[in-house]
Amino acid sequence: MRKDIKASVGKRLGRIEGQVRGLSKMVEEDRYCIDIVTQISAVRAALRRVEEEGSWKTDHVAHCVEHAIASGDKADQREKIAELMAVIGRAER
Repeated sequence: MRKDIKASVGKRLGRIEGQVRGLSKMVEEDRYCIDIVTQISAVRAALRRVEEEGSWKTDHVAHCVEHAIASGDKADQREKIAELMAVIGRAER
């Protein structure tokens, strides 16, 4: 992963960590339900941005799958492609 993207993702994850701590505090304090649901939505959106910015699936294909193909190891190739398909399947749910 490029250093600039890694740094950006790290900062974004730090902010998300703070959001989640704040959300936990809101629950402890019995805050208004709609405020909690709004914060949950904000955390989900932030995590989606991390997923998009990090291009994790693209990196998996570019490195792991490519390496498995180059190695000629059929079992490793099937495993890496199955991992990718499973992640794509989960993302579509």
